[in-house]
Amino acid sequence: MAGTSHLRVAVAQTDGMLGDLGYNRGQHLELIKQARDQRAALLLFPELSLTGYQIGRAVPDLACRRDDPLILDLAKAAQGLDVAFGFVEEGPGAQFYNALAIVRDGQVRFVHRKINLPTYGELEEGKLFAAGHRVDTCPIGGPWDAAALICADLWNPALVHLAMLHGATLMLAPISSALGVVDGKFSNPAGWDLALRFYAMMYGTAILMANRLGQEGSRQFWGGSRILGPYGDTLAAVPDGQVGLACADLDYADVRQARFNLPTLRDSDPALVARELNRFLNF
Repeated sequence: MAGTSHLRVAVAQTDGMLGDLGYNRGQHLELIKQARDQRAALLLFPELSLTGYQIGRAVPDLACRRDDPLILDLAKAAQGLDVAFGFVEEGPGAQFYNALAIVRDGQVRFVHRKINLPTYGELEEGKLFAAGHRVDTCPIGGPWDAAALICADLWNPALVHLAMLHGATLMLAPISSALGVVDGKFSNPAGWDLALRFYAMMYGTAILMANRLGQEGSRQFWGGSRILGPYGDTLAAVPDGQVGLACADLDYADVRQARFNLPTLRDSDPALVARELNRFLNF
């Protein structure tokens, strides 16, 4: 029967040092080794895992091109598994992006550039980065195709919907979420829990969420890294307050059944949505 492929996946919860590429490289290499020892086929790190989040005007100093030795070093370490990590990408024309790379067997296979750059609350990414303009997927193996949306990208439901229309059966959600940065009354942990469970259940998709842990200046990053199944249930999570991995085994048969039971994607009518969007844009 088609679609019975199993996939062992892992999320890394890190407490990297802000702006220290050498230290963070070492932590990545150690966690890649641990993921391989646990037979994972896919490992996800948090948003901007190589640099830390609050890098401010150091963006140009910490940026890497896709062929940078640091990126290729991690790609060489990713033998036999796909590794997704966050970095500052320097693109053409000296443009800098909050980006995620998927590497394997010495090669950069895929890059997603963050689209939604938040400038609300205490967040100021729109002052630091150029915005990405593309939603795409990366084949992981068998019937599994992964989409990657970085942190605030997932607060735009239209981007999640686009990823599913492009055939994603697995969502990668690297984030750098700290307590209290939106507003004192908004709970980041509760908000992320609700959003992740909603997307997983609504689209019948597995989701990997990796968040960082610890302090950067006055900001407290709360962790909460986890793996969700296609019914919105948590399959595995990194224990509170700990650096390390959580691993889970995914079964594509569960995605098939979830999408048959609740056919959100089948009934989404993209032609109607495109028509109404064009009508809106032509007001």
